[in-house]
Parts: sequence; structure tokens; C-alpha cells
Amino acid sequence: MAPAEPNLWQQALDHLSGQFSDLPIPLWLTQAHLDELDASHLAVTLPAAAREADVTAALRSALHRALERAVGRQLDVEFRSGGVADVQPPRPAPSPEGGLRGDHPPLNPLYVFENFVTGPCNRMAHASALAVSDLPGRAYNPLFIHASVGLGKSHLMQAICHKLLQTRPGVAMMYLSCEDFVNQFIAAIERGQVAEFRYKFRYLDVLIIDDVHFLADKDRTQEEFFHTFNALYQAQKQVVLSSDSPPHEIPRIEERLVSRFKWGLVVRIDRPSYETRVAIVRKKARLRNQELPEDVVQYIATVVDTNNRELEGAVVRVLGHASLDDRKIDIDLTKETLRDMVAAPSRAITIAAIAEAVLQRFNVRLSDLQSKRRAQSVALPRQICMYLARRLTNRSLEEVGAFFGGRDHTTVLHAERKIGRMVKRDPGFRGLVEAIETHVLRQ
Repeated sequence: MAPAEPNLWQQALDHLSGQFSDLPIPLWLTQAHLDELDASHLAVTLPAAAREADVTAALRSALHRALERAVGRQLDVEFRSGGVADVQPPRPAPSPEGGLRGDHPPLNPLYVFENFVTGPCNRMAHASALAVSDLPGRAYNPLFIHASVGLGKSHLMQAICHKLLQTRPGVAMMYLSCEDFVNQFIAAIERGQVAEFRYKFRYLDVLIIDDVHFLADKDRTQEEFFHTFNALYQAQKQVVLSSDSPPHEIPRIEERLVSRFKWGLVVRIDRPSYETRVAIVRKKARLRNQELPEDVVQYIATVVDTNNRELEGAVVRVLGHASLDDRKIDIDLTKETLRDMVAAPSRAITIAAIAEAVLQRFNVRLSDLQSKRRAQSVALPRQICMYLARRLTNRSLEEVGAFFGGRDHTTVLHAERKIGRMVKRDPGFRGLVEAIETHVLRQ
């Protein structure tokens, strides 16, 4: 074993420092020793001061790339601790957790592209997720998927993970919820390990974060995520985000983040149509090695028209009921099992009907609610109307705002969030809103 060229390690550290200018190079990293095993094989011996937790797989991957840039050719780089080989080769076999780095939610083995049922409601989201898994960092970056609960956001994000682990086993990837990102950042601050946190997240090849709307009101975490996003984007590393709202509708989040979320592709998943629901029911049953009678499939797709998760729940209930009672799956068993999910038919709820119920409670006129008046006696009932309109109808923020005097979508969003908080905090106010809601539903 021969010592490598004296300046080579420093050149690699310079490349690393240039890519992440706001991150200090740890002292222990400057004390590492570089040896040349042969023309294409280098060994990095890390000092005793380097704890195993400090030398993350993502950091090793970044050092590997920095050495290749310094040398100008592809290399095999071996990392050692105390003279013992301690790190993956450049293209390792996948571990039981695959290429996911750090703490992450377990991947559902069924959440792969092959099990995702496509239809008009989600075809664009499916195609873009597939493209990202084929060309991470180059197809759509970032990819931002938004949808209501249970429509398949997590399925697509985990499908990206599964495919990348299969096709690129050496990928440095992290998949986690935004809440986990926030909690890890808070823990890093408390422990004085912010630099380590930054190395962990800024040397990735792929970062996938679920429910990014959780960043709302968290100013310091937003600042940290802004720089993390910039570091990954500038290095052409893939970022995938999901939310329950499109970027411009996420409240109390910095405009510069909203702008970056829209740099790539923003796609929406809608509620599935009847035809798509039929296909989902069939798929969920077949994944459990069951073929449901056609009338059962159509019945489930008719009575459960909300989201994919509830469709799957209905299939599981029917299969479970049949198994436990040792009965044949037929339409009678299905109706019996799902009777609590079948609501009596009712007329569609309108914004006007909601406004009428609120007017009766607050003794104001519709013209007041649609006016520019901001007095509390008018503003509060108007905000309750907006909150219930979003809760009880499928109207968009823009449509609700248009009904109430052409107000901007951000005004409606503010009202929705404000009344939601008041309902949670004040039992008396919650009772008032629930009474209005009950009145509307019974009409």
C-alpha cells in the first residue's frame, strides 16, 4: 500500500466544501489518511475521533464523488476505521433496508407501481412518479404531489423508493414524513449536532418527504429546509414532496419555499371515478388471492365513493366477514357487512344552504356576508360559512371565495384554518359549529 498523492485528499475536501459552502468540514475529516491501493482503488482511513454515527452513508458517497472529481476518473473507494474496512464499496448489494438512509417509515411491500391502479384521476401523478424513478434529478425536479387523504400519495412515493432500490441499489435515499424531519431538526439543535443533521440530508441522491404542509408556522425549520432543498437541487439530486394542498394553498409557509416547490412539476390526484373504483376493488381483492363476484365489485364501488383507502377497507371487511363466518361471498353478505357505510340518499349540499343556516344563527343578511365589511359581527359568520363550505362540499377555495363577494383563495384558506383551530380549542364554539353543520345535513 502506498500513500496517495499528498494534495489529493485536500483537493477532495475542497470540492466538498465548495459544494456545501455553509457546512464546516469536521476536524476529524481533515485528519483522515488516504492511501493508494492501485491505480483505481483508494483507501480512506478515518481517525479514532470519527464516531460511526458521524460517517453516514450519504457522507461517504459525497466523499467518493469528491475524490473522483479530484482524480478525474472513476474510482473504487474503501473507507476504513482503525485500519479495518468499514464501509460499502461504491456499488453495494442492497441491505435489508435497501438504500434508505437513517430513520424512515417502513416501506409497504404492496406499494409498488405494479399495484397502483391508474385512471383519469391519477394518471398524470403516476406517470410523473414513474419518470422520476427512471431519471431521478432529471425528469421532474422537484416532483410535488397533492391530494386529499387516502388517494394514493404515499403509495406513489413508496413506489419510487421500491423502484430505485431495485434499479439503483447504491442510491443514497431518504423517505420520511415532514413531521419526522422537523423532530430530527429539533433534536439536532438540542444536542448541538446541526452540522451532522445537514450532512445527513444534504449528501443524498434522493429525498422524499410526505406531508410537507407540516412545515407551516415552523420558521426555523423552514429556513433549514430551504437550504437543504437548494443544496440538493443545485447538485441535481431528486426531491419528491407531497401535501394535502397545492403549494400556493399551504398556509403560513415562506413564499420562497412555495416558489421552489413549483420549480418542477406539481400534480394532483383526484377522487377516483366509478370505473377506477371498480378496478381498485378488483386489484385489492386479487392482491389477497381472491376473485370477487362482479355484482359484489360493482356494489362496493358504488357505495364507497370517497377514496382508495376506504375501498380497500371495504374489501378487507367483506373478505374477513366471509372467512370468519365460513360463508360464500355474495351480494347479500356484502350488503350486510357494509350496511353502516351506505348512507341514505340526500340532496347535494350547496354553499347557499350553508350560508342560510349560518344566517339564522347570527341574524345577519347574505348581502352582509358577501360585502366587504370586516366587522367581527360579519367576519366570524362569514368565516364559519367558508369553513363549512370546505368541509361539506367539494367546492375549491376559489369557488368558495367567489360566492362570498369574490374573495381571494387565501382568504378562504385563512378562514378554514382559523375556524378549525377555534373548534379544537373552544368546546362551546365547537358545539355552535356542529349544531349548524347538523342543521345543514338534516335539510
